[in-house]
Amino acid sequence: MGKQTGFMDYDRKTRPGRNLNERIQDWNDYTAPMTEEEVKQQGARCMDCGVPTCHTGMEINGVTSGCPVYHLIPEWNQLVYEGKWKEALDRGHQMNNFPEFTGIACPAPCEGACVLGINEPAVAIRTVERSIIEKGFEEGWVLPNPPEIRTGKRVAVVGSGPAGLAAAAQLNKAGHSVTVFERDKRVGGLLTYGIPEMKLSYDIVLRRVTILEQEGIEFITNTEVGKDISIEDLKLEFDATILCGGAALHREMEVEGSDLKGIHRAMDFLHANVESLLDSNLEDGNYISAADKDVIVIGGGDTGTDCLATSVRHNCKNLTQFDIYEKKNLLRDEDSNPWPQYPKIHRVEYGHAEAEAFQGEDPRAYAVQTTKFVGDEHGHVKEVHTINVKTRYEHGKKIREEIPGTEQVWPADLVLVAIGFKGPDQDLIQQLNVETTSRTTVKAAYGKFTTNVEGIFAAGDIRRGQSLIVWAINEGRAAARECDLFLMGETKLP
Repeated sequence: MGKQTGFMDYDRKTRPGRNLNERIQDWNDYTAPMTEEEVKQQGARCMDCGVPTCHTGMEINGVTSGCPVYHLIPEWNQLVYEGKWKEALDRGHQMNNFPEFTGIACPAPCEGACVLGINEPAVAIRTVERSIIEKGFEEGWVLPNPPEIRTGKRVAVVGSGPAGLAAAAQLNKAGHSVTVFERDKRVGGLLTYGIPEMKLSYDIVLRRVTILEQEGIEFITNTEVGKDISIEDLKLEFDATILCGGAALHREMEVEGSDLKGIHRAMDFLHANVESLLDSNLEDGNYISAADKDVIVIGGGDTGTDCLATSVRHNCKNLTQFDIYEKKNLLRDEDSNPWPQYPKIHRVEYGHAEAEAFQGEDPRAYAVQTTKFVGDEHGHVKEVHTINVKTRYEHGKKIREEIPGTEQVWPADLVLVAIGFKGPDQDLIQQLNVETTSRTTVKAAYGKFTTNVEGIFAAGDIRRGQSLIVWAINEGRAAARECDLFLMGETKLP
């Protein structure tokens, strides 16, 4: 431990946001980098605690605590403090193929489990992680490292999100020839289409994909397995297949008027915006515009927040986000949400801050449940009717009670529904005759990732349901190991 008093000498500092009024005018990264000295100070705050829980990923009461890829966090924090950036990069890559993705888009359950976080602000782990990988690219340390020997085995990876990319990277290291199939125009899955450009630039995704290509991985886009390539051809051409297609089927709102024009799934809104932005800087008009509209975002999670930030950049008229839950406290409840659980607290994310700067008030309305949508004579939404609710739990079951007298009508020209996903697309699953669970996810035991069909594995959201980037990387890596064992009878993959 290089500085025993680091956590007392330095306050927590994270990568700062750019000026709010400036950044909402563009699609560039909404944050600004920190100096090397500032990052070293954050590394110094790591206490070298006796039993570090930051890198021991687990689930407590259904919520992730610690890092599921088992990042060597105390080690690279120490190395950064000592100025040994290249060694820190090597440590980071040992357990995580893509620290740039997790350093930007992961909600950092590692910080929620940080021992310092028991009674002080947690170590800024995500900020240090991103700084390490960015310096690695700047210094030219991140280079392609193709395998010296090929096994002659061919593996298909279906889906190019974080699980698919991780599986492909690991299998390629083992010497197998890997082909990744992606049905969209660009590689990356939700990394590309589900996260707005100002939060995770496509250039960052493409930078890593280019290295993977140089290492020998083949990416085939605009190709849907089971449609553009038959199941028969898949089985003939490849020795094994790993399904990493995600869980992209949206939850639908069973509310009167939900079929009106102007009501869209949040991911459709974000996907079209990214595609148009990357294709033409939005000049082709092939996106759902929020310009000059009263926008209602239904859902209080990260996807809803991304919709806020995107709508602000479209120059919407007004913006409101419905959260079904009551406003949380600034500090965790030690009885119901003790450390090391991920802290369930009130947060001001980048989209909330931008919306408030744009319209002068926090866009969120709490404990709000939609009761119906009302349209105009042209069948386009014009109003959203709501009532306030109180959420309670009985025997583990969630119960929502409506509060009489809290009915409200909200003007709306555009409604974006961000209430999560219900499972994976079933077409390919059915064609492969792969068994599913009661949740419609692919049935494949964690740790083995094998399906009922020999040679077919499943990893990520398609297997576990909607989850975090770090779990997707965890499963992609682990499924690659099991696939390698299946192909070769032994494996050296971690």
